Amino acid sequence: MSDAPMGTKEPFIRISKRTSIGKCRAWSIRIIALLLSLIVSGLIIYAIVRMSPVKVYVSMFEGAFGTTRRAWITVRDTMMLLCIGVGLAPAFRMRFWNIGAEGQILAGGIAAAACMIYFGAVLSGPALILVMVITSIAAGAVWGLIPAVFKARWGTNETLFTLMMNYVAIQLTGYCVSLWENPFGSNSVGIINQQTKAGWLPSMFGQSYGLNVVIVLALAIGMYIYMKYSKHGYEIAVVGSSENTARYAGINVRRVYLRTMAISGAVCGIAGFLAVSGASHTISTSTAGGRGFTAIIVAWLAKFNTIVMIMISLLLVFLEKGAVEIASRYNLNAYASSIITGIILFFILGSEFFINYRIRFRSGKKEKEVAAE
Repeated sequence: MSDAPMGTKEPFIRISKRTSIGKCRAWSIRIIALLLSLIVSGLIIYAIVRMSPVKVYVSMFEGAFGTTRRAWITVRDTMMLLCIGVGLAPAFRMRFWNIGAEGQILAGGIAAAACMIYFGAVLSGPALILVMVITSIAAGAVWGLIPAVFKARWGTNETLFTLMMNYVAIQLTGYCVSLWENPFGSNSVGIINQQTKAGWLPSMFGQSYGLNVVIVLALAIGMYIYMKYSKHGYEIAVVGSSENTARYAGINVRRVYLRTMAISGAVCGIAGFLAVSGASHTISTSTAGGRGFTAIIVAWLAKFNTIVMIMISLLLVFLEKGAVEIASRYNLNAYASSIITGIILFFILGSEFFINYRIRFRSGKKEKEVAAE
């Protein structure tokens, strides 16, 4: 018998939250969503350029992996996005919405650039790299700690606070750029230590970005172990589920806030170090490049699993490189190529709704109603 009161109709569509879903079924939904996105994108591609979508998708692959240099640049950008996602994972798992990754990256990048400029001629190569890493970690940790202190002490809104910290970091970066500009009047720092390469990460595997890969993969694996098997990881999960439950269990919620945000900011600070020392060798207001916001999608889609983040990061970077390639190859407007990327992301993000919720349609059969006597 229907739960609805007598004389009322059941809604045509009923949405209810799933209590659980198998991993195989969840990934099947994601794969179906990806295939549907490719079909819809293919129809739009054909409508715009009257070309086979398969050829366009091949062009996207060539844009990301067509040459050795392109492949390594894709890997470099994937590692950068992954590093930021790894930094966001513990904070988001704690339900502390750290939207300040951009600022934490810039803080780490400023620290690394300062060390290169002021200590490049004083310290030896390994010592300089070590100092850069330590200062970048410290700068990112401090930038993450500031909103955590206010949240823990006064209950401020961490979303707004961390977002505003991004703008402070941008202005601070602009000040440093004007302070270190080279040549004078260029409004640019230029390539730091271009002749001596002091503070540049050394090559590995015969590639300039090889060490970036090793560092970020080590961070991803280490963070996975930390959050899944350590006491601190357990505390993060409990606080994220319920602060009251955490307090009842004897967990110091304020301490967890501070510790976790220090770790989150520190990892994002390492991303700033990699951007300056392992990639661009300069600092500017665009060093973060919006990746702090893109990494939010990475962390959320991966359910804060840093191993799964590797695949998500690669997919997003592939879409970005592929969009640029088809825009230049087929003389498409940049917005047209971004539409394709947006469609694919829309379907991927939308698939999470069907993973978390069940949709039921009203049955066509009429149920008998029992009249109250």
